Amino acid sequence: MNWLTRSEEVLAGRPLTTDEALELLRTTDDELLTVLQAAFQIRRKHFGRGVRLHVIRNGRSGDCSEDCRYCSQSATANSIASHPWQSCEEIVAGARDAAQRKAVRYCVVASGRSPSATDIDAVCDVVRAVKAAVNIQVCMSLGLLSPEQAQRLKAAGLDRYNHNLETSERYFPKTCTTHAYADRLATARAVKAAGLELCCGGLLGMGETIEDRVALAFALRDLDADSIPVNLHDPRPGTRFEKLPRLRTADALRALAMFRFVNPTKELRIAGGREACLGPLQALALYPANSIFTNGYLTTSGQGYTADMALLHSAGFHVEDWTLA
Repeated sequence: MNWLTRSEEVLAGRPLTTDEALELLRTTDDELLTVLQAAFQIRRKHFGRGVRLHVIRNGRSGDCSEDCRYCSQSATANSIASHPWQSCEEIVAGARDAAQRKAVRYCVVASGRSPSATDIDAVCDVVRAVKAAVNIQVCMSLGLLSPEQAQRLKAAGLDRYNHNLETSERYFPKTCTTHAYADRLATARAVKAAGLELCCGGLLGMGETIEDRVALAFALRDLDADSIPVNLHDPRPGTRFEKLPRLRTADALRALAMFRFVNPTKELRIAGGREACLGPLQALALYPANSIFTNGYLTTSGQGYTADMALLHSAGFHVEDWTLA
């Protein structure tokens, strides 16, 4: 297939099919740069060369009841220090730091299956405090959410909620057994129904097939996810998936291109595992993706804000002003 021509057709309104998405993932390494250029045509049309920065904060760590086999905070892992909810003052201070780095959004994450009533009360107070003190958009990731909880967060001023599908419906039981794929879908739908923006993506490289990756991309399209974080599995010591190999760099970049083709107008973020899986080719991820996490992740450190800015600018991209987001 001529992928440059196909990208023009996507821009003209002819969506990619599942068979075409699979064909893209089966392209050879010799075709990789052409595929990335085709994805970039779509990205450039909708986002130019701007890159949206996100800063993530681990608001509460560890002691999770769930058995997600990739996660160092899960009930079956033994590799991460836990801490209770950070204070409102600490979280607000993190928001100020994120704003100074020109971040579009400040993303606060809490471990656990779902928030308690007390958690929701405290989180609503935190959201109001951040919004009163800092000119930044706020995202929360608290686990499974009821429609009523989503509505309360919206009323408190929350901009966006994150809850990833992680993988396809078929493969999900291989990654977690303490809750179901349907639970995640229900949370995503509750978020959209409440009028919040939905941040929903996945984790690639957990042993899934390319068919699973395509199914995830189309499930996210069906949900109308506003932002799609694509994480690349960097196996964590102490987890059940610790012995899995990392995804090949070329396969990761092909997957990013496929996600851009399937979700042409959505914010696509190259998220956790970027440094470990892409190494010196990280800049190529910006051809399909228009967003990154900077200054580290939940339980692992990244290459740092200074290195991220050098990477971005050396490749001819620029930080997008958050007011444009």
